[in-house]
Amino acid sequence: MNYRHVYHAGNFADVLKHAVLARLVTYMQGKDKAFRVLDTHAGVGFYDLSGVEAQKTGEWRDGIGRLLDGDLPAGVADILAPYLKVVHELNPQGGLTYYPGSPKLARMLFRPQDRLSAMELHPDDYETLHRLFDGDFQSRITHLDGWLSLGAHLPPKEKRGIVLVDPPFEIEGEYERLVDGLEKAVRRFPGGVYCLWYPLKKGAPIAQFHAALKATGIAKMLCAELSVKSDRETTGLTGSGLIVVNPPFTLKAELDVLLPFLKARLAQDRFASARSFWLAGENKAS
Repeated sequence: MNYRHVYHAGNFADVLKHAVLARLVTYMQGKDKAFRVLDTHAGVGFYDLSGVEAQKTGEWRDGIGRLLDGDLPAGVADILAPYLKVVHELNPQGGLTYYPGSPKLARMLFRPQDRLSAMELHPDDYETLHRLFDGDFQSRITHLDGWLSLGAHLPPKEKRGIVLVDPPFEIEGEYERLVDGLEKAVRRFPGGVYCLWYPLKKGAPIAQFHAALKATGIAKMLCAELSVKSDRETTGLTGSGLIVVNPPFTLKAELDVLLPFLKARLAQDRFASARSFWLAGENKAS
């Protein structure tokens, strides 16, 4: 309950997470039928990068700031277009003052038939999030432990959806909770698209986490990871990963274009790295 994302809004981890989320939303809109985005750990939804908290760390400067600093190759520009469209719409005067959290990003990409369910447990952050979406009939904001929503709020009545699970990793056992939560959710909503975020840092049990995910027997799981620096001299965040369950068939090829670019643009030292691969499903050995 101490984690406040405002200190990290727009950093390199947000860039990867939000670029992929925007692609998932866009893909779901390939069909006319409505869908729902369930955001289990939604935060406040909207960030002022000129505020005291964001300025204190300035992490956005090495994330979204670098992404906007310079031209983008054509293929990368196409992949990032939905994400950057929202960022530019929030900053109509140019520059970079405001940044969307995941619920705001998804909502700004919605069609009239699409819906948002956003969960937030922190009381102050819930109130801020609730005010942000007050009066918006396409959005439902709930004061709830997001882990509980993986049982109570699935399947969505639309029968189509994206489930974003982005916990703060404040306590021990969050990797295990991700696996357990995913298993529970997939039993209730097997056709959903799931996007699980996790941190990369020194000593993180990534191999065990991946093995536990494989052991679930879930048929299609795609992994994307981006590290911007070595973990040798820091115990802090050096990278992040995403597990996408039931990914769009186009996503692996898009990641193969996007990740090398993000590695080059966002690198903080020569040990930056990026990879995408199938944990389960298509071309597992790639």
